[in-house]
Amino acid sequence: MHMMDWNQYRDQVLAGVGSLGQITPDTTRGYATISGAGRKTNHLDEKTRELIAAACAITLRCDGCISVHTKAAREAGATAEELAEALGVAIGLNAGAALVYTTRAMDAFTAAGE
Repeated sequence: MHMMDWNQYRDQVLAGVGSLGQITPDTTRGYATISGAGRKTNHLDEKTRELIAAACAITLRCDGCISVHTKAAREAGATAEELAEALGVAIGLNAGAALVYTTRAMDAFTAAGE
């Protein structure tokens, strides 16, 4: 059993984005331009771009992005092992960022006592 119906959720997210696009087409068109910019340079293949996007989705904690980019990664030929490795990088980065921001919180705590 899955945590949620990812396919249904993805369809709902995409429908919501489509509705938003009718209200503010420049916003969604701008997003599409930014999102597709890397495809034009073709320095990375589609699978690599989607694995990076999935890892970013983890760091952003965005279920919509997770749903869209894991499907796209699968369709681009990514394996579960490749996805797990890419997500492992995201886990490490999140832990590293938490460590760095912990030092900032400790500094703020010290400054509050001065």
